[in-house]
Amino acid sequence: MATLPTYRIDPFDLRLFAAIVEHGSITAGARHIHLSLAAASTRLQQLEHAIGATLLLRARSGVRTTDAGRTLLLHAGRLQRGMEALHADMAAHAHGVRSTVRVLCNTAAMTEHLPPLLARFLVEHPDIDVDLRELGSQDVLMSMRQEQADIGIVADHVSTEALDTRFFREDRLVAVMPKPRGRASRQALPFADLLDKPFVGLPVESGISRLLHDQALQHGRGLHYRVRVRGLDAVMQLVGEGVGVAVVPQATALRLASERLVARPLSDAWAARQLLMCSALDTPLGAGAAALHGFLARGASPAPASFKQGR
Repeated sequence: MATLPTYRIDPFDLRLFAAIVEHGSITAGARHIHLSLAAASTRLQQLEHAIGATLLLRARSGVRTTDAGRTLLLHAGRLQRGMEALHADMAAHAHGVRSTVRVLCNTAAMTEHLPPLLARFLVEHPDIDVDLRELGSQDVLMSMRQEQADIGIVADHVSTEALDTRFFREDRLVAVMPKPRGRASRQALPFADLLDKPFVGLPVESGISRLLHDQALQHGRGLHYRVRVRGLDAVMQLVGEGVGVAVVPQATALRLASERLVARPLSDAWAARQLLMCSALDTPLGAGAAALHGFLARGASPAPASFKQGR
């Protein structure tokens, strides 16, 4: 059985390889990074040996990349950009104590609940940055368990076992539809009554889309989407234009209320959601993350009597 070479790829060798390709020859690439031609040739040979493939085809006119070389060049560019970002982040720390808090949340939290709170927090804490990303609740939890985020906000239809879980907000879902002629009913209706209507929705990977898909399957049905758009504002606009119906957070329906729309509560139990704030159970939060966690906890709505904090 063949053994793998023990030589490990040096980031400097990737920089050399990229310079050679950019400048068209080993000599010019070596000169660009202030390396002798002999040293550059040796490093290039070791790099090809480590990878087990020829990276460059040499000719009198210069060099050109093989398929393996083009693949390596792609990764080398990504790694170089990553290193540049790393140096930039470390430089920020060097010029003062800074921290970045990684927050993952579902669509409702991103759109309706977090922006005003984060605005106040960031103004009050100029030394703390927030990396905020939107994912479906299940994906948020997966990332939290893999320690890829400090704080997660999810809907309560997912299991938050093994995480510190606190109540954050009520997040009832409502149906919105074009306002009919005459008097519009505002009474609660079951989700099943919407299944024969065309829908306007969010992308298929969004948490709300997944939830509605699963609930439709409970009735042995699918949903007919006329169109999917990136944001809830666009969803509401299209419903107002008469394209179809939608299910959105109640906070969205209230914020974007229009004379062309009518919002009706859903009578299904799953539509009365709670948003939960999660953090690692056994790993202490860093100073910045702890400050944001405490701020969001203080800004949370009072927990209902039925809520039990998860640990």
